[in-house]
Amino acid sequence: MLEGELVGVFEQIEREKGIPKQELLVMIESALSSAFRKHSGNNQSLEAHIDAETGIISAFIKKKVVDEVTDSANQISLEEALKMDATVKVGDEVKVEIKTEEFGRMAAQTAKQVIMQRIRETEKENLYKEMKEREGEVVNGIVHRIAKRSIIVDIGKVEAILPNNERIRNHNYSMGERLKVLIIKVEQTPQGPQVIVSRINLELVKALFDYEVPEVHDKTVEIKNIVREPGIRCKVAVISNNSKVDPVGACVGVKGIRIQAIINELHGERMDLVPYVENNMEKYIGNSLNPAKVLRVALDTEKRNARVTVADDMLSLAIGKLGQNVRLAARLTGWHIDIKSEGQRKEEEKTKKDGVMKALLELPGVGVKTAENLAGYGFVSVESIAGADISILEGISGIGKAMAKKIYKAAKVWGEKKT
Repeated sequence: MLEGELVGVFEQIEREKGIPKQELLVMIESALSSAFRKHSGNNQSLEAHIDAETGIISAFIKKKVVDEVTDSANQISLEEALKMDATVKVGDEVKVEIKTEEFGRMAAQTAKQVIMQRIRETEKENLYKEMKEREGEVVNGIVHRIAKRSIIVDIGKVEAILPNNERIRNHNYSMGERLKVLIIKVEQTPQGPQVIVSRINLELVKALFDYEVPEVHDKTVEIKNIVREPGIRCKVAVISNNSKVDPVGACVGVKGIRIQAIINELHGERMDLVPYVENNMEKYIGNSLNPAKVLRVALDTEKRNARVTVADDMLSLAIGKLGQNVRLAARLTGWHIDIKSEGQRKEEEKTKKDGVMKALLELPGVGVKTAENLAGYGFVSVESIAGADISILEGISGIGKAMAKKIYKAAKVWGEKKT
């Protein structure tokens, strides 16, 4: 590279790579100074300069003006210095220009090395910035290489890493396979940006819906929550912001074309669409157990526990394989779900009633009919009778004052014996 060509090269690099010309000049000047000191073997104070207009390179060694020279590499006599500048005096510094063919060759080589290195660094920096801005974005990729603990995915300008813990485990990836991945992390390294991608992140599912379902993209249909066991099953709670648009129907599409595209991308992962219901947790929990049909939902809001009853032939479907359906429903709603069939609930109630009747029948003077009357009024234990107001007992159908007094006294005695 000739000196006269430098300016044109600098300007071209500034246009194409965005590296300021002045920055290159400073870097080359600094590199030249270091290269010359290393080459000469002298500890000299060298200063290189490149003319920004002509590209001509010049170099000077700073020398101290002295009466008697003891270090010719760094000192100059007053007599010699006065020939260069009539105003100098002992103790000043003067710049002695270097004019050697050797320095010219070194300058050209150094300039080329610095320019190439700076271009590489700039390209890495720009690529890192670009990829950093794309964190959280879904991109298309091709499986490029398969390793033990990760898969290398070509996503265009860089090769991304799909770690083992971000892969769908039940899928065997193959070379050249096309797939969508979510960029979850971008870090700068000496070799350039390191991009980490995921196939299990919930945002990937959300982005797929955004891409495949126009109503999700334009916010007509809103995704309220997503839970999944990657590669196996996923539940997506959706709600419509337009009363005329069915959120589930919009996501499914005509003949299931939209939801099938998402399922195919996730390697056959089962997709349950759950209508989200505001201000009606019973209905929302019932919906969350789709495709099973729920008969009743009873809530214990203090413990966030939901007692769900389904038809006898729906129990296995509601629970799902290895409890997967009810487990995902609990995660989706944030409630503990106690699910049983109608037959199991009846048996449970019968067992409970039998226990209550057995306890009440132990009281003197209490027969089956009286026990049923007490139970029907909410007295399900001897303790509840002992702690009640006797006037309440007197008001129960079939129990007069005398019977109420007798039952109340017996319950008190029973309670004292227990303590």
